[in-house]
Amino acid sequence: MSETPKVWMNRAGGNGEDETIALDQNLSIIGFDEVPSLEGVEDWDALYKMVEENIGGKPRAVGNYSGQLWAFRIGMQKGDLVVLPQKLTSQVAIGKVSGPYKYSKIGSTFRHVRPVDWIRPDVARSTFRQDLLYSMGAFMTVCEISRNDAGRRIAAVLKGGEDPGHSIEMTQVKDRAGEVTDDNSATEINLHQFADDQITAHIQSRFSGHDLALLVEAVLLAEGWFTKISPPGPVGGVEILAGRGSLGLDKPRLCVQVKSQTSACDVTVYRTLQGSMQTFDAEQGLLVCWGGFNRAVLSESKQRHFSVRLWDSSDLVEAIFRNYEKLPAEIQAELPLKKIWTLVKDERED
Repeated sequence: MSETPKVWMNRAGGNGEDETIALDQNLSIIGFDEVPSLEGVEDWDALYKMVEENIGGKPRAVGNYSGQLWAFRIGMQKGDLVVLPQKLTSQVAIGKVSGPYKYSKIGSTFRHVRPVDWIRPDVARSTFRQDLLYSMGAFMTVCEISRNDAGRRIAAVLKGGEDPGHSIEMTQVKDRAGEVTDDNSATEINLHQFADDQITAHIQSRFSGHDLALLVEAVLLAEGWFTKISPPGPVGGVEILAGRGSLGLDKPRLCVQVKSQTSACDVTVYRTLQGSMQTFDAEQGLLVCWGGFNRAVLSESKQRHFSVRLWDSSDLVEAIFRNYEKLPAEIQAELPLKKIWTLVKDERED
């Protein structure tokens, strides 16, 4: 039996600013730019002192930062799995560590990096069950994900499958100096992302297939469009036609294609929508794909920025938030939501 791989979560900027270059160059790029090169650093105390001198803060924060850098420099080994929850696309990239820590020049500055072979760069968040998404929701830049049989499950997704769920409850928490785990008793969780994941999972279970198109139509109606939706079944590239004005005859005219698949849409789907726009003489297009879009679509769509919009699951959820009070009562009953406020914690205050 093969050994279950270790899994590490790495982020690429608080707002996803390093995600594109990380995926393009097969790297994991983390922050902590104030800390100089860790090449040659093999001692925990030496690393802690570097963090203390260059970042500072209270002892708890210094220990937290040091633990993450130690994990990135020492803990991660060649062959380990890495997950990158993306902010720009709301997808998760999965790869394998392919080399040692480096302090490399990226653009005009030197950065802490690890070579990573991003085998699946566009996995939909809905592929993973809620417990794994919860582990990925930690407010940390680097941490090991080990609970709930994470290694076996993420390895299964890496091979192109779905998250099979956990077979063994793994509750071990490593407490060695410098090792950071996903122990949720010690890690702040992104409650906003956690709530969004719950809502996304609920929508996926209640609005599959043609029902997702009905939900998109309800959002468009709430935003002032006059719509005509196709019946269930093959539609040849367009589910919804929309226009402005009381009869929907005023410009701009909108063609909408809706895909409830959990896998990323490819350029064939995107180009089909463009063909539909020409057929119906529509100035604008909206492609809704629950599983998001592969990098070819994201690249090609930049050229049609002012005529075509792409919505993945997170974009649709955001549109629902904007228009929730205007949605029909039957949809609100199927999707009961309540707005709450919570304090945003700054980890530097620890």
